[in-house]
Amino acid sequence: MSDYIIGIDTGGTYTDAVLLDATSGTVLATAKEPTTHHRLALSTGWALNSLLKTSGVSKDKISRLALSTTLATNAVVEKKGARVAAIIIGYVKHFRLPIAATVFIKGGHDIMGKEEEPLDIDNIVDTIQGLRNDVDAYAVCSSMSMVDPTHELVTEKAISMIDPKPVFCSHKISQHAGMRERAATAALHAKLMPLMEAYVTGVQAAMLKSDLHCPVFLIAGNGDQVTIDDAIEQAGITVASGPACTAGFGAAQGVQYGLVVDVGGTTTDIAMIKDGKTVLSPEGCQVGEWQTHVEAVDMFTGGIGGDSHVLVDEKGEIHLGPARVIPLSMAKDFPEITSWLGAKHKAKCISLLPGFDASSQTDAIIMALAGSGPSTADTIREKTGFSGVPLEKQLERLARSQIILETGFTPTDALHVLGKIDIGDQSRALAGAEVLGALLGMNAKTFCKKIKKMTETRIEDLLIDYVIHHYWGKSLTSFISTRNDHPVLGVEFSLKIPLIGIGAAARYFLPKVAKRLGTTVEFPEYCEVGNAVGAALLGRK
Repeated sequence: MSDYIIGIDTGGTYTDAVLLDATSGTVLATAKEPTTHHRLALSTGWALNSLLKTSGVSKDKISRLALSTTLATNAVVEKKGARVAAIIIGYVKHFRLPIAATVFIKGGHDIMGKEEEPLDIDNIVDTIQGLRNDVDAYAVCSSMSMVDPTHELVTEKAISMIDPKPVFCSHKISQHAGMRERAATAALHAKLMPLMEAYVTGVQAAMLKSDLHCPVFLIAGNGDQVTIDDAIEQAGITVASGPACTAGFGAAQGVQYGLVVDVGGTTTDIAMIKDGKTVLSPEGCQVGEWQTHVEAVDMFTGGIGGDSHVLVDEKGEIHLGPARVIPLSMAKDFPEITSWLGAKHKAKCISLLPGFDASSQTDAIIMALAGSGPSTADTIREKTGFSGVPLEKQLERLARSQIILETGFTPTDALHVLGKIDIGDQSRALAGAEVLGALLGMNAKTFCKKIKKMTETRIEDLLIDYVIHHYWGKSLTSFISTRNDHPVLGVEFSLKIPLIGIGAAARYFLPKVAKRLGTTVEFPEYCEVGNAVGAALLGRK
């Protein structure tokens, strides 16, 4: 008698679910729902209920639920997540991490476990006192702590006595040398734990409401399964969960060599198939600016997707991503677009989350939004006096806390105007294209063709950079992105292996990318929910 596996993939735009026959691997039913970031239990519950209703399978025959998510990856690329301070202990060349603070303290051990210098506990105490109001979690990394973790453990205890927030020590999650990478790994765990806790809580709530009681596992970045409790305690291992499932889906297509490309709402994820199998990164995964010791599929992630924010600055230049916004075509309860959309600080409209109670709030931006309703950053500046970086930081904080929603023009809107998709309100997308196009002396369709081509170029650049990094260990991002504008050197690239497209937006961007790179692209059955299928397939192990 067959049993069944449910695979759920929670992405930045959609939550996908599939029901798989565990014996044959056959997909029996699928579901797709918009991801509700402020209440993940909602979209997970909708997808679960739709899937169970469509399939007609009895709940007691479902043996497990396998989860995939790009939320962690998206948070890293968009520079969101918890505010983290890293305490780096020992003789080491100073470096920076993309976090709130990186502090260097005397102490540490040598390769034989001998103390190099006494731990500067007074400096640690003073540092924590100064940081406690500006961070949500701490990462601690001491030289050679995998040999002797004493200084990390003492620092962890000292922090807990001053500021009872989560502390992540590098010796618990990395046994490799390389201070920067170990510190980044610990900081990544700290950054992602609140997000992963919210995600797991949402899934558990949705299962309870759906009366589903099977075991639940999350697919880690290396394709292994971890319990959802471990996923919270070691949140960093989930950073490549989505790409692992992307690779798993691609490997199931019978292709010997290929690049699996998942074009999502927030990011584009790339993984390689060799000899019909997924490839693990020998050095740990890299996501955006983060090079870590997290074991994961060999993958590359870039901040470009269907919902990447399109901004026209005061010089008439177009900026695309990495920030994600709700596409104009998908945004409800926002003002008429022509009343607010424009260049730079008028590029997006910000509102309080529906149902948010602002009556007892004293935050100036929340009060301004409560009083004036949805507003641009320009209007908020006039109301509050905040401007520049301070305003951006405050809006980032509110977005991280899921207090505000932001909408603006995106490649998804461009696809609406060009008649490629029809999943939202095309008139809103057209209004936005007309406003932004006029700033550049273009009509709406010409502007949208430009945005589509920019998106394709960014994906093409990611593919080239990934292949170069994979084979030569170098990143040529700055050169690749400007190669067509170089006054002297002209360079063209081609791929000798095919692309495998995954994601709802892949069909609209990858054909032109493949053509420009002299290769082909395939879109397997169920590719629109490929990561959910990948999760279910990996969940069979």
